[in-house]
Amino acid sequence: MGKTEEKLQRLKEILKGLESVLVAFSGGVDSTFLLKVALNTLAHESVLAVTATSETYPKRELDEAISIAKEFGAKHILIESGEVDIPEFQYNPTNRCYYCKHELFSKLKDTANQYGLKYVLDGTNLNDVQNDHRPGKLAADELGVRSPLLEAGMAKKDIRYLSKALGLLTWEKPEFACLSSRFPYGTPITREKLSMVEKAEDFLKDIGFKQLRVRHHGEVARIEVEEMDLKRFLENGLKLKVIKRFKEIGFKYVTIDLQGYRRGSMNEP
Repeated sequence: MGKTEEKLQRLKEILKGLESVLVAFSGGVDSTFLLKVALNTLAHESVLAVTATSETYPKRELDEAISIAKEFGAKHILIESGEVDIPEFQYNPTNRCYYCKHELFSKLKDTANQYGLKYVLDGTNLNDVQNDHRPGKLAADELGVRSPLLEAGMAKKDIRYLSKALGLLTWEKPEFACLSSRFPYGTPITREKLSMVEKAEDFLKDIGFKQLRVRHHGEVARIEVEEMDLKRFLENGLKLKVIKRFKEIGFKYVTIDLQGYRRGSMNEP
């Protein structure tokens, strides 16, 4: 048995010890894998998938989460997360994610209690705590949220490998972070701005880009795509189409980041 398979066995043992769980389910690579293994390990009635809806979570992602949960035969409910109405979140400080996650996990804990489930689980993995800025992990720790993937020592590469082995279509899904991560710290976050980012990213996905971000710098949109995709903007008049659509959305200037997509670029300053 390889190291990755050993981690999977460790994950299953952890889940068995938890007995009944609520999985914070976004439909991304990590939470989809966690939900599938939980359903394979525990009785279905002992597993509840919960997806929090808000303006920071695109409808495209929500639709995918609903479809995946249905395919798994999982019990799945939606709750509303009100982080956009929290002043500390709106002001967009460097620990913005703490306020968002504290709001989310508090509601998930209430939901778990309502359904008689012992633990709330999230999809944090080894890479999440080794890289980038993660104040949301502090909120999870304060509220007793468990991270079985992390506890089992799983990195992203393990999760993708095992997801593929399980036949999960999400095994190669691009990384995604909530739309609030598209704004420089200290720039107020509003529903209107979140909607602009969502429309802009949806447009780029509709024309074939996969791993991408549209960073909102006031009147300026800064597009990040993978380096191999940068040349596409100079082909077949695509540049003009992007400019036209982004200006319709409300941006005055449209820029391409020559460094390409990278995780957590807003943390670089």
